[in-house]
Amino acid sequence: MQLGDARSGKLADNLTGFGRALRRAGVPVDSARIALAQQALLLVGPGRRDDVGAALEAVLVAREQDRLVFRELFDAYFRDPAIANKLLAQMLPSAEGRADPAKGRPRVREALTPPKPARNAAPPRPDKEIEFDAAMTASDLARLRHADFQAMTASEYQLVERLARDIRLPLPEFDTRRLRPGSRGARLHWPGVLRHAARHGGEMLRLPRLRRRRQPLPLLVLVDVSGSMERYARLLLAFLHAATRQLRRRDVFAFGTRLTDLQPAMQCGDTDRMLALASAAIEDFAGGTQLGDSLASLRRLHARRLVGNRTLVLLVTDGLDTGEPQDLLQELDWLRRHCGRLVWLNPLLRFDGYAPLARGAAALHARVDGMLAVHNLEKLEDLATSLARTLAR
Repeated sequence: MQLGDARSGKLADNLTGFGRALRRAGVPVDSARIALAQQALLLVGPGRRDDVGAALEAVLVAREQDRLVFRELFDAYFRDPAIANKLLAQMLPSAEGRADPAKGRPRVREALTPPKPARNAAPPRPDKEIEFDAAMTASDLARLRHADFQAMTASEYQLVERLARDIRLPLPEFDTRRLRPGSRGARLHWPGVLRHAARHGGEMLRLPRLRRRRQPLPLLVLVDVSGSMERYARLLLAFLHAATRQLRRRDVFAFGTRLTDLQPAMQCGDTDRMLALASAAIEDFAGGTQLGDSLASLRRLHARRLVGNRTLVLLVTDGLDTGEPQDLLQELDWLRRHCGRLVWLNPLLRFDGYAPLARGAAALHARVDGMLAVHNLEKLEDLATSLARTLAR
């Protein structure tokens, strides 16, 4: 069996076009995967739509976060109005423009929309190159600063992820027990006094003093990687990796149905490499949320990561927990006793009139010290100021 004669068959061309559409939607697909997809179709046959979709999904999808995008794009791309449940190897029409642009994910809508060539347009750039200055005008950048991460197209999401890496997160500082020489202080720095006097013939013309060192608060971050937090998790991990790399104490965990330590990945200097390592380490990506069980694992296995009443804990989640509220309240009480401040970063604050009515959200709202929004670039830029106000209260 073959995929079709090149003089009349269309499935081979549509398979290549489908791979290009996946790349426009942000799914990493190369020529090697397209070749594997052709071999997979030779094995399963194009007679049944479900078999074709399962075979292509097994070959072309390498990340859990791309699975729903693939399925929606497959349904929109390989759609035959005459025969809805079967694929005809030789009769499939071209799929460009068949999807309804008003429905579906923004990444899928953008991938199915044919590009409009402009007059006297320059040759197209490679797919991975993102233009920060030429492609985005000032009005576009201003719009993206207020756009929700969940509603962005694939190209907008990639651009915003790059812009988020330039945002800094200066944390409040505290006085440590260690001392350092300074111009002010309650104690004299006698070694400095003697050295200075030796250089001036024994005259003590200057009296250096000792002052306490200051350093940022220790930071512990818990990032929800469940299905409802799919697009926020990757972007916020990239933001936190770049914004907090100068901190001496920074611990990051991912949680869904289990707790995953991301500290080995966060120690990597390159953000793209960190995201790849984190994706490989997280086994429950785009699953459910068991915050109570995850906090119990933190208490049993990683309690030493908390530095007494100084640690600032950032809990990044939408609060849609599926566990028992009593277990969650018990673990939150333990966490409150072993940290300085517990701040909830909630993407659902993008909705006007939001109220934590879900059981998990209500338990979180009753125990946290503050709740802040992190659903767009503007909120990320204001996060340091908002944290300072929350900690002052």
